[in-house]
Amino acid sequence: MLDVKVPGRTLGHLIMAFLLSALGGYWLGAASPDTALEAVQMIIEQLGPISDSSFHNFLKIFTNNSMVAFFTFMSGLLFGLGPWFIMAFNGFVVGLVVFAVHRMSGMSMGQIILGLVPHGVVEIPAIALAGVAGIVWYREIISGEGRGEERFKTGAVKGLKLFILSVLLLFVAALIEAYITPRVAGL
Repeated sequence: MLDVKVPGRTLGHLIMAFLLSALGGYWLGAASPDTALEAVQMIIEQLGPISDSSFHNFLKIFTNNSMVAFFTFMSGLLFGLGPWFIMAFNGFVVGLVVFAVHRMSGMSMGQIILGLVPHGVVEIPAIALAGVAGIVWYREIISGEGRGEERFKTGAVKGLKLFILSVLLLFVAALIEAYITPRVAGL
């Protein structure tokens, strides 16, 4: 069905870029708490309030993450570099948010981690996989076999297969985030 080799090292490196950037975001938040709190306030205003309806939250989360995955996928065509920037940026933002939530709400780090890990272990690799899909497409265009048009089409098919897998994983992650994470984390 998939018939596409997932470049495991690239996937692992994209996830590592996210995690290291998350540490950087947390560190910057600790170094400049006011800036971190202002940034998080802007993010909260942009995303809007959390609904009392788990289903509504699921739809919002799935839609948002699917759009991020799509942009990450397409950014792979930018010389294979776009996914690296998107993963690093998103990791940085997560680090800032973790710091700000810890600081503003007084939640323990254990509770914050419980609020991130259940869905994050699926969501972060899924978005990274979307980036890998774009990189696979780009690499096929550059170094695949055949003429340019054939390489473009072959790369698109390979990339789309991985992207569809990414979206399916994001569906599962959104279900976890909307229905399970709030209960596990006591939110």
